[in-house]
Amino acid sequence: MSTYVYGITAGSHPALPEGLSGVGESPMPVRVLHAGDLAAIVSDAPEDLRPKRRDLLAHQAVLGEAGAEGCVLPMRFGSVAPDDDAVTGVLTERAEHYLERLRALENKVEYNVKASHVEEAVLHQVMAASPELRALAEANRQAGGGSYEQKLQLGEMVAAAVKGQEAEDAAEVQRVLEPLGADVEPGPESTGWLANVSFLVDRDEAARFLEAAERLRESRPHLEVRVNGPLPPYSFVEPGPAKPAVRAAE
Repeated sequence: MSTYVYGITAGSHPALPEGLSGVGESPMPVRVLHAGDLAAIVSDAPEDLRPKRRDLLAHQAVLGEAGAEGCVLPMRFGSVAPDDDAVTGVLTERAEHYLERLRALENKVEYNVKASHVEEAVLHQVMAASPELRALAEANRQAGGGSYEQKLQLGEMVAAAVKGQEAEDAAEVQRVLEPLGADVEPGPESTGWLANVSFLVDRDEAARFLEAAERLRESRPHLEVRVNGPLPPYSFVEPGPAKPAVRAAE
């Protein structure tokens, strides 16, 4: 049977609670595989694994239990190896890498920060900052709305100003928060967000990080800032040098 992998720890990591179960419609018992100085937290992999809410929460719960007792390198949901031997083989092959990552991530958590514009507020912001936009908008108003070409010109200028403001605000989010993190990893670009960045934060600095995010939000009413965390440091578990034997479930 395939092996589902939740995360990687040091071999000296404290034992997990008895009876801990993981993913699956009939939750699979969680167990630990050891290889040298490392260990992997695993269970048997259900044949029909899909990203259902129940299983996503079970994955997080296992990592939460393990992470409460020490550093864990979290695997993404759906990480499956052909069998136990494949898992221990990867631990042995990449031992140096995983041990380095465990040292680097000790006592650290991830905060993901996403930012977007409040539409009406950012329009007010760019109009207030541009005499040219205000003059053109007023000229159109006095002309009964302006011609099609004038409306198009104003729309294009406003869109360009908003895009420029997006770039400025994205840089500001990172400028304010990056000094409070040990590392930073940009997330994938997606529609609706002008910034999507993950920060690796020492647990002892978490309160300061959250306070800085709140000040950023309060000082820029045109900016919506969402902070998700603390999370296991998914974005900072770098891939090993060899092709992985663990695959994500389809």
